[in-house]
Amino acid sequence: MIAPISGLSAIAGRYDGFVLDLWGVIHDGVTAYPGVAETLAALRRAGKRTIMLSNAPRRATALIEQLTRLGIERGLYDEVMSSGEAVHLEMERRTDPVFAALGANLYHLGPERDCNVYESLPYRSVDLEQADFVLNTGPVEVTESVADYQSILDRALARRLPMVSANPDHVVIRQGKRITCAGAIADRYADMGGQVVQRGKPDPAIYAVALATLGIADRSRVCAVGDALHTDIRGARAGGIDAVLVTGGIHADELGIKWGETADPARLAELARHHGETPVAAIPKFVW
Repeated sequence: MIAPISGLSAIAGRYDGFVLDLWGVIHDGVTAYPGVAETLAALRRAGKRTIMLSNAPRRATALIEQLTRLGIERGLYDEVMSSGEAVHLEMERRTDPVFAALGANLYHLGPERDCNVYESLPYRSVDLEQADFVLNTGPVEVTESVADYQSILDRALARRLPMVSANPDHVVIRQGKRITCAGAIADRYADMGGQVVQRGKPDPAIYAVALATLGIADRSRVCAVGDALHTDIRGARAGGIDAVLVTGGIHADELGIKWGETADPARLAELARHHGETPVAAIPKFVW
């Protein structure tokens, strides 16, 4: 059974730092959840370091701006890292053989707001027929699904174009509705036989970067907080740190609860068995 806790104060003494998911923990894509600012302030007062680690397909500066708009002041947390930032760094450094082999012409599959992943780098955004690779940051419209991009995937596969995915997530919950993400498109392309490279949770590499940025060497003193078993919890395990599951996020429907409600322990245990991941504890929402 997964230990149910009413808030992070129950376990905070075990840790020096926290790796916090954004979407589903801090906000729902449009508004910050009630009590988030107060919880971050409590972590601050307790002397805990924090890093926001998101699979958002855009750079960390954009996430900081978004948090500020949502009323989460910059002084309430220490660092920010995103999958989009990790992809940006890989495209800039080109030390990974896959990224080193990419050409200069990219086809951006995604909304214009995610262009900051590449726009300051020496790459050109071109039509698919002229592209050397596909940069996937997810559907342009929140109402679109993977099927809406099938023709693009067919054309990309015909040209054997590699795909760089800046967000491994398949779905997120935006104001109670499930929204398709870049990871679902990337998985379809991989299933078709296309070459895909991704950065972000649950890849342990991004946890190494996050922990180095956080400045805590002892991984037993760091805990992740997230709402997705297959990314947040699995990634934390792969990265060698503990994790707490926020049950009112992406798995709320499976648990038969709404945001802020406490999950039935037996149902939660079954969910964990189904996904093959077991967090050290579960909380209904991000609260102290």
